[in-house]
Amino acid sequence: MPDNILLVEDEAALRMTLGDRLRAEGYGVDYAATGDEGLDKATRLPFDLVILDVMLPGLSGLRVCEEIRAAGLITPILMLTAKGQTTDKVAGLKIGADDYVTKPFDMQELIARVEALLRRAPARSAPAAEPLSFGSVRVDVRGTAVTREGQPVSLSAREFQLLRYFLEHPGATLSREQLLTDVWGYSSAMFTRTVDVHVAGLRQKLEPEPRHPRFFITVQGLGYKFRPQGA
Repeated sequence: MPDNILLVEDEAALRMTLGDRLRAEGYGVDYAATGDEGLDKATRLPFDLVILDVMLPGLSGLRVCEEIRAAGLITPILMLTAKGQTTDKVAGLKIGADDYVTKPFDMQELIARVEALLRRAPARSAPAAEPLSFGSVRVDVRGTAVTREGQPVSLSAREFQLLRYFLEHPGATLSREQLLTDVWGYSSAMFTRTVDVHVAGLRQKLEPEPRHPRFFITVQGLGYKFRPQGA
């Protein structure tokens, strides 16, 4: 079965060009031309990836992304942002997008991002049979469910993969480049900001005091370290 992609884009020419290229790469493609239509399809139909433009008629792409995550879905989301709109990129990552591409984009780069998002992080070990915990956080790896103080926590697909990777490497200092390669599937250091935003997201959702993290520690000049027992 080919991976199914929902393309939410209001520019008809780009929608057709990108859709044709994705189908040529072997993907199944469905379309939405407005934010409202995109949200309806993304929450009602099964997709392996959503490509979501920020500027859309009706609901904005950022709002659609936020609503998809609020619905509890962890479908990977790739945002399409306007050139130079750094605030949109950071905002998208903070509310649950997994990656972004800036318009106008190179088609090869976009396809590479799509492949990376669809590629599962390398399995370093078998999924834990029992839920794992640290502090007040409980992680059901098999069920892809996270709770904090008994309350469900909504994580994006990439946030969950990053959390799982940290859980599988307790106490190890992990460079941003290593995290990009093993969790995102990238081999380039160009997108290390993506790692920082996702780590900040985990801190915001799972740390008792996000500004003074106990579990997800910055190792200056090197990367990050996960300490299950807290700092």
